[in-house]
Amino acid sequence: MPWKAPIHHFSYRYLIIPPILLALATIIALFIHSDVNAALLWSQCHSRARLPGLSRIPGIGTPLCYVVSFFRAAMHSVRSSAVMAVVLAFVGGLLTVSSVEAARICNAPNVLIAYPTGPWLVFDLVGGAGVWELVIIPAFLHRARKVIAERERRDEDGESSDVTSRHLPDSELVAIPVSIALGYFLPSFFMFFFTSPVSIGIWLFFPIYVSLIRQATRKIVNLVKRADPTTIHLASSRLSLIFVYALPVICSILAHILVIWSLTLPDDRKEMTKSTIVFIEVDTQFIFWTVLYWMLVEVGWRVPLTTFVTAVLVGPGAGTCIGWIYREKLIHDHEEASDENAEPADEETPLLQ
Repeated sequence: MPWKAPIHHFSYRYLIIPPILLALATIIALFIHSDVNAALLWSQCHSRARLPGLSRIPGIGTPLCYVVSFFRAAMHSVRSSAVMAVVLAFVGGLLTVSSVEAARICNAPNVLIAYPTGPWLVFDLVGGAGVWELVIIPAFLHRARKVIAERERRDEDGESSDVTSRHLPDSELVAIPVSIALGYFLPSFFMFFFTSPVSIGIWLFFPIYVSLIRQATRKIVNLVKRADPTTIHLASSRLSLIFVYALPVICSILAHILVIWSLTLPDDRKEMTKSTIVFIEVDTQFIFWTVLYWMLVEVGWRVPLTTFVTAVLVGPGAGTCIGWIYREKLIHDHEEASDENAEPADEETPLLQ
């Protein structure tokens, strides 16, 4: 079967047009769904009438107060809390995928991919979907185009391809799930069950916790184990895949069940809660569509279709993780097929196959 993924046929300048259009659509959709409540929150924080202990911090007090108040208002009902659980599980799936890609050898030259803490902080505190549409996914597409160009050059020159380019250091098998569990999901659980300014304020800086815990865990693993550090291909080990992706998938399934259950109850959302949660829903949906486009560009239509169907059944967090596993399998199979076709004939190779 021929490889027909768009990234093999279109230049980078054309591939980033849809994310830019999605960013514009996000702005329009958020503007349509906005109302005076968001401005009211900002006004209250600016006048120090809301969360005075936080809003009085010089320089950053008002925006921090606004973000904390925004998330707090979004979780002031059973139904909106259930929706937030789905959003948190989805972000956990994205964070897992981002961490896996950051650890790959082939992505090391790209700073935005290999060191995702900065983009994730901007996404969490300021940018939302726009960061994925205009920064993160364009960075991945740019890197993917470079990897493909390098591979084509090697094939033309008759050089063997680097079979370990998509591998991860073996210490990441422990570092990634531990950092996601302790650095992201633990603060998320506290924010979900104890919706207070303190718990929300702590959660906001989860990209820093994930980065620090991941680095510390890597060092501990390398110190504890006796064997020399090596690399592994994640998609080749079912046990490794389960260990890395199990937590976001389980959380997504539980959140999906919770939101279905909440729909059987009367809508208990107040006006401010409706305004904030709708804003988050719209933003999250555009992130999901952008991720589907990313998958479509890199591996064709099967992966985004699988991701979408899985997301409908068990939530977008699980859908993203399952789709990413499938994506990696297709890329691995394609590279193996390309290597076999590129092998030069020798005395024992049949001339006709």
